[in-house]
Amino acid sequence: MIKVENLEILNFEGALRGMRNPLESWDKSDSYYDKETGKYVIGPKDLELALKLTKSGSDHSKFLRQIFVSMDITAPMSWWWDFDTYKVATVRNSTSRMHKLGSRLLTFDDFSIDDEQGKPNITPFRQYVLDDLNRRIQEFQKLKADGKMDEAMSLWREIVFDSPQNYNFRSTWTGNYEIMRNVYRARKNHKQREFRDFCKFIEENFPYSELITTPREG
Repeated sequence: MIKVENLEILNFEGALRGMRNPLESWDKSDSYYDKETGKYVIGPKDLELALKLTKSGSDHSKFLRQIFVSMDITAPMSWWWDFDTYKVATVRNSTSRMHKLGSRLLTFDDFSIDDEQGKPNITPFRQYVLDDLNRRIQEFQKLKADGKMDEAMSLWREIVFDSPQNYNFRSTWTGNYEIMRNVYRARKNHKQREFRDFCKFIEENFPYSELITTPREG
């Protein structure tokens, strides 16, 4: 599973102003703030130029790096491993196994257990893994309460290393439209469903997502 919340997109105005700096064509800009909604609206001329530069490749579309993205993402470790490939000027603050794993019993909500159609799939093995982790967490908590810290930390290490890769992390992630464009281009047809779902989220929820989804020419 993957869940995206608290999406914020910032600095369209600054990015598009900078887009016109090379030819000093600011007078041709037709974007504006809508008086009723307060949202920044990209005008037809600015959008046409933005798409033209975007299609021409990263040398010409540097303005995309100045459209900033912030969002909370909850996804399994297996997804984060691949997503962290895209680490250019990004920041990620994640929930922490170091601080929290072992502080409470786990439930299936802590893991991605959905099948290819997005339906819960609790197999006997997954039930066994959950029960075994919770058994050891209870033992870890008892050792801590009894002051047996060496034994407790040795067991905690086992719990961390034996946590399956479908364990979910929630992270607040920041980046920009160029990074989103790279993710979309490389992962929209990925075998891992979380990437396909993430790219669908980009299509449906990012303002002017065509700046991300439009293919490069040539």
